[in-house]
Amino acid sequence: MGWARKILRVNLTAGTVKSEPLNMEWAQKYLGSRGLGTKYLVEEIDPKVDPLSPDNKLIFATGPLTGTMASTGGRYTVITKGALTGAIACSNSGGFFGAELKYAGWDMIIFEGKAPSPVFLYVENGTARLLPADHLWGKSVWDTEHAIKAQLQDPLVRVSTIGVSGEKGVKYACIVNDLHRAAGRSGVGTVMGSKNLKAVAVRGTEGVKVRDFKEFFAASNAAKAVLSGNAVTGQGLPTYGTQVLMNVINETGAMPTRNHRDIQFEGAHKISAEAMAEKRPTDGKSNLVANQACFGCTIACGRVSMIDKNHYTVQNRPEYWGASGGLEYEAAWALGSNTGVDDLEALTFANFICNEQGMDPISFGATVSAAMELFEIGAITTEQTGGIELRFGSAEALTQLAELTGKGEGFGAEIGLGSKLLCEKYGHPEFHMGVKGQEFPAYDSRGIQGMGLTYATSNRGACHLRSYTVASEILGIPEKTDPLATDGKAGLVKAFQDATAAFDSAGICIFTSFAWSLQDVAPQVDAAIEGGWSVDRLVETGERIWNLERQFNLAAGFTAKDDTLPKRLLSEPANSGPAKGRVNDLSKMLPEYYEIRGWTADGIPTNETLARLAL
Repeated sequence: MGWARKILRVNLTAGTVKSEPLNMEWAQKYLGSRGLGTKYLVEEIDPKVDPLSPDNKLIFATGPLTGTMASTGGRYTVITKGALTGAIACSNSGGFFGAELKYAGWDMIIFEGKAPSPVFLYVENGTARLLPADHLWGKSVWDTEHAIKAQLQDPLVRVSTIGVSGEKGVKYACIVNDLHRAAGRSGVGTVMGSKNLKAVAVRGTEGVKVRDFKEFFAASNAAKAVLSGNAVTGQGLPTYGTQVLMNVINETGAMPTRNHRDIQFEGAHKISAEAMAEKRPTDGKSNLVANQACFGCTIACGRVSMIDKNHYTVQNRPEYWGASGGLEYEAAWALGSNTGVDDLEALTFANFICNEQGMDPISFGATVSAAMELFEIGAITTEQTGGIELRFGSAEALTQLAELTGKGEGFGAEIGLGSKLLCEKYGHPEFHMGVKGQEFPAYDSRGIQGMGLTYATSNRGACHLRSYTVASEILGIPEKTDPLATDGKAGLVKAFQDATAAFDSAGICIFTSFAWSLQDVAPQVDAAIEGGWSVDRLVETGERIWNLERQFNLAAGFTAKDDTLPKRLLSEPANSGPAKGRVNDLSKMLPEYYEIRGWTADGIPTNETLARLAL
């Protein structure tokens, strides 16, 4: 009930596909998706394994609410040891693939080993087989999905695939499903490529059963009413998508600009949600075509865009004239503000390329930004870039590098290293703006203090989706806190981290948490699966998952020294806006965070904490 109670184990080395029962003892402790997939990974691999070794494993996992009528119940998670970070990697995606996998009767797929030649997995309800993918190797995400649907003669099959970037070893390659929804961060697509696994195609018609349908129907409908009545999930996100934040964060003085040297971008209004909706003077059409919802979603925050056919990026290139996945806030920031580029059409083109070739636009844009700073001081020259003038504000440089990086060619192969390795290679590691090797998302922690602690302690490297304190510090959800204050932020971050782990593991979108608390989630989970799931139990489950991830990272070699921020954020004061003169006061928040977590001063969970959480 809720759980399909089956997992698919695929040994790529041997070419075998086997069904096995879900470990229900683990399911009762870790719920599903992120939590349960992490438990399997931790039990089955050495934390010190090379992420690109055949001994690493790659897990696609659904949650108990995936495929149900719960709003946003279409999520699935990819869990592995990350190619970008060497830390636990857990990347979440929407679209329709997750629900299809559940409809086929599977809670998760575990991939192990490495195929001797390219393959893809085809799952049709209770049967699965590996098929040759030599003819797909070298194809983009878009071409691969179309080719698989044609080969299987089924336009309704759902495809999750890597592009050329994953094949070529771009460190932040992602896994894309439904053409432009992605398990985007930490290099999960790089791991998939290292296994010679090109794609997973799924067709499911079995549906999902819940423990008590009448109870579940009532709980999910009540929760949907909460979403529709909320200003963010009922109005802001449906109208503007996540891009609603562009002007808000810029005015707050927390918009990282030009590799975090500035915290406000003078061109923000040109690449905002409002700009996407405006009619272009060139053709009278807007960049934004429509909004789009993932499976079962009542929010519909997704953007669908079309590029001006006369723009230099797509002139005489009709393959990019159609409607496709538009800019979300994080991508618009990384490709725009962080590189100093305010050409909306150029950003949309770069985003299209990231979708087409399967790259995380956050890490790509941030790496280009770091490269631009290296170019500015002469550490990189046109000799290395192949003649590209890699200057802040250059749309041409951005779009050229998007194409080169997506194919692993020219200086794009250098950008594909990620900013940490790139900056180390060219002698300026201090220009890497990230944590544990993963680049920051779109919030400067000098202007939003809680996000500094969030980044520093995130188990998968710098990440906003592990503890979105922006909700409280900027939007006042669930209550308003001062973004420039440090008092109380340790408790706030822990609460967000534990709750987020529960949301992710249930199989629903974290955006519901703008309106929902765990009091809205618990009745849905409890009605879907047996075991008695209260708010307190979900909180404890989230805390258990967080500590399990922490244990993996510690065993992999990370220490408290990795719970930090770049020198720029700790010692260079913000130069404008409400946070002018401020640095991030991580040193004030981190010791309190460790104490609240029940960890030692060295960031290690105590025996008491482990015993309490049954770890």
